Amino acid sequence: MESQNENTGLRSAVTTPKVWFITGTSRGFGRVWTEAALSRGDKVAATARKLESIADLNEKYGENVLTLELDVTNREQVRATVAQAHAHFGRLDVVLNNAGYSLVATIEEASADDIRALYETNILGPVAVIQAALPLLREQGSGHILGTSSNLGHVTLPVIGYYASSKWAFEAIHESLAAEIEQFGIHVTIIEPGAYATEFGSQESLKFSQGLDIYGHYKQEFFGTLRGLERGNPNATPEALFKIVDAPQPPLRVFLGSHNLPGVRKVYAERLATWEAWEAVSIAAQG
Repeated sequence: MESQNENTGLRSAVTTPKVWFITGTSRGFGRVWTEAALSRGDKVAATARKLESIADLNEKYGENVLTLELDVTNREQVRATVAQAHAHFGRLDVVLNNAGYSLVATIEEASADDIRALYETNILGPVAVIQAALPLLREQGSGHILGTSSNLGHVTLPVIGYYASSKWAFEAIHESLAAEIEQFGIHVTIIEPGAYATEFGSQESLKFSQGLDIYGHYKQEFFGTLRGLERGNPNATPEALFKIVDAPQPPLRVFLGSHNLPGVRKVYAERLATWEAWEAVSIAAQG
């Protein structure tokens, strides 16, 4: 039987294995969460750009995993892959958009093609997955859409400003989505990790625009600061994810890590102070 925590609404036991559809499962959080879900007895349609990068999951987890090749920027492939996963398992309980990468460039340096490619993967890709899955989830009358954002969905940093902008858009899309599909019994949660010791900083997860010499020293100092950040253990995150997907009333947003909330509090306090200091100007502009 299930037991219920009266204060949080979190289930302490799962009676029915969930079926997940997860993008970007070859490494990082996607890999950690995929293996954790499978290890607890759930079923997972695991997707990645290169099928060979996740082929070992078949040997480890057998019929509980379906490995599929997927480039989220290919809308037709997205539609077909989501449909295949749904047909294979008979339902989808959790749709987790996790695929993404970061563009390293100052605002001046990035080319239009670089920016466009980033948004194709980080914004339009997840939207394609959502639009492919929603008719299936509506027919079920249930489901939970999760999206991997970042604490940079609320704050920004120099040099990766375009990445942060993609997460701001990601957050806005999911917040609107949550209001629109609540009527269908479908939940939405935005997962917002801070700095973690994943492969996200690897060459496969970063793209560098052609740099300008005038920013060379500045970027060197910036990355020196980043290297000094305390990073969380990605293997400590699955339990938080399970509490979210097992909750009858899951939250719209959840930070992962201990540093996010203090940082966001500081930034929002500064924003409020600025708006309040200029309130008279704002009111006068009403007319």
